[in-house]
Amino acid sequence: MIKSIASVAFATFLLGSVAFGQTSSSTTTVAAGTNGTTETTTTTTESNGVVTEFTPGHHLFLKTEAAQPVQYKFSKTVTYVTSDGRVIEASKVKKDSKVRVHYIKEGDDMLVDRVIVQDRD
Repeated sequence: MIKSIASVAFATFLLGSVAFGQTSSSTTTVAAGTNGTTETTTTTTESNGVVTEFTPGHHLFLKTEAAQPVQYKFSKTVTYVTSDGRVIEASKVKKDSKVRVHYIKEGDDMLVDRVIVQDRD
C-alpha cells in the first residue's frame, strides 16, 4: 500500500514538472500489481514554446513558461510540419521559431516525434 501511494505521488510530481509548458493534457495511470510491482501508462503530450537551441536528430531546447528552457530529445523518426500540416525539412526550424512539439515521456527523457512550426521565414 505504501509503495502504491509513493508511486502515485512520484507520478504526480513528474507530471507536474512537465505540465508547465503543456498545451494538451497527459494521462498517467499508476496501478499496483499483485506482486508488489507498479505499472505506469503515459500518453503523449504537446508543448508550445520558442526554440532557443536546435540540433536536428539530437535535441531541441524550448523556452516555455518554465524558468529555464526545456530540453527535448528526438525519437528515431521525427516529422517536421507547418501549422497547416505540410511536411518541411528540419532545416526550416530556426532559433526563435515558435513551435509545438508532440512528445512522449520515456524515463527522464521527453522524446519528440513531431515538430509543428507555428511561423516560418
